[in-house]
Amino acid sequence: MEITTVSGPSFFLREIYLSCVSVTDIVEGAVLNEDQTADIIEAGLCFVVEQKALEYLNRSEQCSFNLKRKLLAKGHSKKCIDLALAYLESKNYLSDERFARVWLNNRKINHSEGRIKLLSELLVRGISKNVAEKVLDDFFNENSEEEMCIKAYKKCVKLKKTEEKIISYLINSGFSVKLVNRARDLYHEKYGSFDYPEEDYVCPNDL
Repeated sequence: MEITTVSGPSFFLREIYLSCVSVTDIVEGAVLNEDQTADIIEAGLCFVVEQKALEYLNRSEQCSFNLKRKLLAKGHSKKCIDLALAYLESKNYLSDERFARVWLNNRKINHSEGRIKLLSELLVRGISKNVAEKVLDDFFNENSEEEMCIKAYKKCVKLKKTEEKIISYLINSGFSVKLVNRARDLYHEKYGSFDYPEEDYVCPNDL
């Protein structure tokens, strides 16, 4: 709803942001006490935060953690941010699960990483462990982690890394020791030693 002050300026608010005032109390000529006035002003500020958050969301998917950080940096109060983000989540404008899915699909374009690393990256971005685990389960149902590990192994071979460095790199990329050993064994089983002269090396497209 739109509120017009006695002095002229107007602002908007949502009823959901009011804590001690009813919209039926906000009528022309109404006399409000100090607490009621403060409540209305705070509700208006919550609406401002909501609109700013929507600006960010219209540009790209956001997680609640990073969105909150951006809004705090703009000088908005934590209380208004929490109320505004809760409203946006209730309307599904803001969704950590949706953000995590989009992030994973974008991440896989230029990175071959295992579940351990991806889980860590999602947690760092403020995604809850339950949501992260659920999204990762779905992601790896559609994308074979073993194939991703093999792809990363082949890339390392092409870059002429030693086997010790390859194993270390893949483990640091979030693949389990079991998967790394599996990728190594499959590669050697099909291609033997990778100590080829550069002109003889052909990086296979699949295993």
